[in-house]
Amino acid sequence: MSANSYTAPAGDSFREPALATDLPHQRDGLGHPAGTSDGGHGDDGHGEGGGHAHNPLVAHQFDDLAQQKEAGILGMWAFLATEVMFFGGALLAYAVYRNTYHYAFAAASNYEMVGVGLFNTFVLLFSSFTVVLAVHAAQQGDNRGVARWVLVTIVLGLAFIGIKAYEYHHLYVEHLIPGLFDSESFGRPPSHPDGLFPPELQRPAQIFFSFYFALTGIHALHMVVGVGIMLYVVWLARRNEFTPEYYNPVEIAGLYWHFVDIVWIFLYPLLYLVDRTFKLNGH
Repeated sequence: MSANSYTAPAGDSFREPALATDLPHQRDGLGHPAGTSDGGHGDDGHGEGGGHAHNPLVAHQFDDLAQQKEAGILGMWAFLATEVMFFGGALLAYAVYRNTYHYAFAAASNYEMVGVGLFNTFVLLFSSFTVVLAVHAAQQGDNRGVARWVLVTIVLGLAFIGIKAYEYHHLYVEHLIPGLFDSESFGRPPSHPDGLFPPELQRPAQIFFSFYFALTGIHALHMVVGVGIMLYVVWLARRNEFTPEYYNPVEIAGLYWHFVDIVWIFLYPLLYLVDRTFKLNGH
């Protein structure tokens, strides 16, 4: 027998490994076949190697569409709760100052365009209705209907912003923008060189319009964000992303849009209608 030959012991026979995973160096530190971490049970259902195919509409961190939908809606409600606290604090501050400078705030509100504000209110209310129609279309898997009604919503949102810009221009003409006009020129447009307010109401009137522009400006900014979100929904609808089982983005976007509309329902009467009958010569 040569030095390099080998004879198996009696009763034993040479056997090649049946699988590559039988080789020690092909197993991980836990004794599992290389490439797995669950004892050879395969994927957990979120990958392509599991016992069932993973739904491409479900993000990896969720088990199914129902859980994903609930998480998304809960997240939006949590965000809206922070928005309620923000606007609630701002409106509380407005109420305190309105009580402190009652006559000045009442007099200043008379220079707002109440009819234009009312029209804008109806524009927003109708936009909420079109959002409801878009959600209904999404529930039916009607992507064309979603795109159509969301586009109508966008047009109404842009109309609201445009009308608000028209109101701002009116207040600019009347020299009623604090900061843009100093104390000497505030409320003294060329048509009323003697001033729209008596001297004792001049400074409190500036406080009122500071609140007006802050509250309506932030609300308009939320409208701009809402229009951007709705454009994204239209893009998804154009790609036929929505089905009767998956329409979460439309529903979440609708929640945000409805919230912005509700905020305006509070702003309009507080800024435009309270003490509307007040007259400077009739305290």
